[in-house]
Amino acid sequence: MSHATSHSISDNNAENRASRPLQVAEAIKGYVVSNALKPGDKLPNEAELITLFGMAKGTIREAMRILEAQGLVKTRTGPGGGCFVHEVSETRTRALLSNYFYFRHLTISDIYQLRKQLEPELAADLAGKLDAAAIGELEAITEEYETPPQSKEDDRRHHEASLRFHARLAAHAENHLLGFIIGFMAEVLSEVTTTRRLFEPPNHELWAKGREFQLNLLQALETGDAQRAREIMAQHMSFAEKLMHQQELRVERKLGDL
Repeated sequence: MSHATSHSISDNNAENRASRPLQVAEAIKGYVVSNALKPGDKLPNEAELITLFGMAKGTIREAMRILEAQGLVKTRTGPGGGCFVHEVSETRTRALLSNYFYFRHLTISDIYQLRKQLEPELAADLAGKLDAAAIGELEAITEEYETPPQSKEDDRRHHEASLRFHARLAAHAENHLLGFIIGFMAEVLSEVTTTRRLFEPPNHELWAKGREFQLNLLQALETGDAQRAREIMAQHMSFAEKLMHQQELRVERKLGDL
């Protein structure tokens, strides 16, 4: 394993000393990149890291704890154990991002501002590129809300399944960053819908028109009509935003009457 040079970290004041573990953690991440290490590759042992970065044992251990908390390294004990490069899962990343936005009270407008820009382009990009299995999976999701919601619980399930349709569509994106952002937004909107009880009362117009948009979109995707797919998704997003705002106002009025 080759070692990059000049890993020493200077610290001339109290602030720098307090941030030593963070500096070392960043330096270790740089070491991983410069040495082209992959998930599962073993990092140098503690003694080697002390020499490599010119830091005390306590600083090295704290830096490794930081990286482990971030999910970037994983420690294994026993024979063949040590500290290994670890790939952060998409589920963990989304959970951390959800925690970040938890106290920022994202609005329906915040979410749809992005959805209206990104999802039509995703739909256009995927037109003609999804195989039969992918189309079949998306069709199966729409069948979960084939009938109108009869209760608030039905409406909640329909909302969640409908948003899962968009998340699964995003999972097929060739641009992984685009797919991740859209999938994350679908997850956030699902949480907002549930926590703010926007499925009360059931909204048949939102259900019927939303499902119609999705079925028409599947036809455009299957036939490879990129422009049509873009137009349908753009209309879908604008319509959904409008009705979600209406639903939000209904819930707020209902709460105000209590």
